[in-house]
Amino acid sequence: MISYNKLWKKLIDLGMKKKDLKDATGIGSTTMSKLNNNEPVSMDVMLKICIALNCNIGDVMDVVL
Repeated sequence: MISYNKLWKKLIDLGMKKKDLKDATGIGSTTMSKLNNNEPVSMDVMLKICIALNCNIGDVMDVVL
C-alpha cells in the first residue's frame, strides 16, 4: 500500500493547496483522485511532483508494509 500523507503535509508546509499542485504539475483530475485515495500513480507523475516541489520521492510518499 502507498501513503501520500507526506505529500499533503509538504503542501501545507509550503502554503499550497491541492489545486496549486495540480496547476504546477499539469496532472489531471483522475490522477489527483488516485493521490487522494492512496492509489498508485506513474513514476512520471511522481517525477513531476518532485520537480514542482523541489524534493525527493521519499519526501512525498511512503510504501506501507
